[in-house]
Amino acid sequence: MQRRSRGINTGLILLFSQIFRVGINNIPPVTLATLALNIWLFLNPLKPLYNSCISVERCYQQKDWQRLLLSPVHHADDWHLYFNMVSMLWKGVNLERRLGSKWFAYIIATFSLLTGVVYLLLQFVFAEFMNEPDYRRNCAVGFSGVLFALKVLNNHYCPGGFVNILGFPVPNRFACWAELVAIHFFTPGSSFSGHLAGILVGLMYTQGPLKKMMETCAGMFSSNIDYPGQQYYFNSSGYSGYQDHYPYSRPGSYEQAPRNYDVYTAGLSEEEQLDRALRASLWDRGESSWSFLRALGFW
Repeated sequence: MQRRSRGINTGLILLFSQIFRVGINNIPPVTLATLALNIWLFLNPLKPLYNSCISVERCYQQKDWQRLLLSPVHHADDWHLYFNMVSMLWKGVNLERRLGSKWFAYIIATFSLLTGVVYLLLQFVFAEFMNEPDYRRNCAVGFSGVLFALKVLNNHYCPGGFVNILGFPVPNRFACWAELVAIHFFTPGSSFSGHLAGILVGLMYTQGPLKKMMETCAGMFSSNIDYPGQQYYFNSSGYSGYQDHYPYSRPGSYEQAPRNYDVYTAGLSEEEQLDRALRASLWDRGESSWSFLRALGFW
């Protein structure tokens, strides 16, 4: 974890430029709220980073469990915020309109908490088995663990195809693991355990019991939550119809034609969208810095 740099927050300015390029009316409500919350807490942090980051020593040994809630929504500096939130923008648009806003909000809240818990477990295991007490003290902050979990979901719902990572085509189903290794080696200071925790939480949802557990809990407390499969499109006038998706293998009716998101995605994949956005924003940072940022997608 690094301290925030002072001066002009170039990353924050570029993040706003990307948000307005997409168009606020084109961003679903939960995704927009997540972006707003992270930006607000970057500008007005509830606590200093040292008191917000998550570690085994601080959370478990000193019983400071509020860090589980604080760490995902605080960022080390403006570039940390920029790369995470640009990634969140594309993932959020894709997943929220597929899953529905209520369920997506449920996922964001659950993943934010679980990635922290899994991170602590991983750090504890590494400290014990590798006999390295520093793992207990390593303190992590940022939304990237949640983003790795969302990446697993996105690849689960959109299987097939390839992504370009460090110049190599990688099948979508392996992209998270390739990005995990690439970020670890090419981005000093990144949290390997935090990103790995995100992948494991995503797999718990797509391949394990987490999704069923969430559905059970949602049914206990409310009957109004949109379960995954019921899909909505969002525009400036609200929800506007269903996508061609049948959660129970039965065709449904349509209220309106689905909104065409290619208007602002230009038909590009998430990686291609992010690639284009970063090229437009970081043209002055040099080709050497761009080569790995383009491949990694977020910090």
